Amino acid sequence: MLPSFSYLTEHTGFRGTIKNSPRDFVVTELEVPELFFRDTRPELLQKTSEAPPGQSSPCPRQHKKRRTEPPGPGAPGCPRDAAPGPPGLGPSRTGGGWAASPGKSEGEGDPELQSGLGEAPVLESLLGKPVSELLNKFACDLKDAWGLENNADAGTREFSLGPRLDKKIRADLHSAVRQTFPFLVTVTKDNEMIVKGNPDYRELCQLVTEKETSDFFKFLDAKLENSTFSFEPDGNKEHRKIVHHFINRKFGKLLETKSFTVTDVNDQPNMSIMVRFREKSWSRKRSGGGFQEKQDVYTAFTLQKENLETLEAIGLLAAELDVLPSDFSYTGIKDKKAITLQPMVVKKVTPERLKEIGNKMEKKGMRIYNIHSAYQHLRLGQLKGNHFDIVVRDLQLHSHDLSADLKERISEAMENVETKGFVNYYGPQRFGQGQIVQTDQIGLALLNEKMVKAVKLFFTPEDTDDRVNNAKRYFLQT
Repeated sequence: MLPSFSYLTEHTGFRGTIKNSPRDFVVTELEVPELFFRDTRPELLQKTSEAPPGQSSPCPRQHKKRRTEPPGPGAPGCPRDAAPGPPGLGPSRTGGGWAASPGKSEGEGDPELQSGLGEAPVLESLLGKPVSELLNKFACDLKDAWGLENNADAGTREFSLGPRLDKKIRADLHSAVRQTFPFLVTVTKDNEMIVKGNPDYRELCQLVTEKETSDFFKFLDAKLENSTFSFEPDGNKEHRKIVHHFINRKFGKLLETKSFTVTDVNDQPNMSIMVRFREKSWSRKRSGGGFQEKQDVYTAFTLQKENLETLEAIGLLAAELDVLPSDFSYTGIKDKKAITLQPMVVKKVTPERLKEIGNKMEKKGMRIYNIHSAYQHLRLGQLKGNHFDIVVRDLQLHSHDLSADLKERISEAMENVETKGFVNYYGPQRFGQGQIVQTDQIGLALLNEKMVKAVKLFFTPEDTDDRVNNAKRYFLQT
């Protein structure tokens, strides 16, 4: 780690003022690509689900006959295969695929926000890179083991993700693992999360192609209401019966199937199996890789606010939507005296309902756009960073440097910042604003790398008799 002073330069600099108005300070949050967002537009489902040219399936279909050998090595999620697609983006093949709910408007959502890196970054953000890489290796090794004959331990292998006490984190992990590796299931034992192979996946892969199997389990996990999944056309009636029977036996309480006539790639009539959720299945629970609880409605959007505190803006939105402020999730608090843009997710509110309040919110200093469905909340710190557009006004030379050229001083300062970076500004928002110790004192101690002094300054009590300041006194005295 470089010393703090390595970021300081010898340039003279200049004077100026910032935040003369909110429009002089624009903050745009940089999102982690595709975290927790899902686009269900059929045309995007098709584009993102197409396999790369020349990709072969580890479980090739053999004239619709039941396979007796286990699926071969390789699968979505392993490095030697195509990278897994974004969460919730299911199959869309000629003659079959995953169809989302009808009635989505063409303009709903924003393609820039919804083109992402898939579920792998989600796992890495939840688990950390080392554990994420170990999980990926476990998944690929398991698929290799499935492809070997007489490998008795393939069905008993497990991988521990360690204890996860937070219920929301566990829910995030359950979904992220299943979307990245549909052939795995996650279970919780005494708050410890265990990952193992999904025997149902392996069995279905013996009946249809692995791509269909993978897409089917992604469809099952996404549990989008009114969505359907279609297997590829199959002219073998007996084989269709076997597939019908498998789905009814394994998922009959959740799903229902039927065969219908389609046109195959040769423009010939053929039969295909369509799967959909039963109307009363949404509130049921499932075990292992199945439903756990009724799916909440989440809507993601970008909030642009001007001269408003983040929590104040959320309070206004909550009052208008008749929900609690705690139903909103975001990755961080943004400046008040500024124009700020940041993604948010609200629970229990549909995209249509959120669109209805747009005009009212504009009168209160807010704009809402990029509205689209999501399937999970956001968490604090779940962002890449912030982009700042800052206007500096009233530019002047320092009093000891009046003979210099102002433009040269500005260029010199910009070049030095670009080359060496800059030290963070420690404003009142970092540690709060006290009467005895000022924030800049704590910042100076950190800059000088006097960490003990910084901590003691931070815990210096005020002259009040309350629990917080009594705790600070106790800390300094013991």
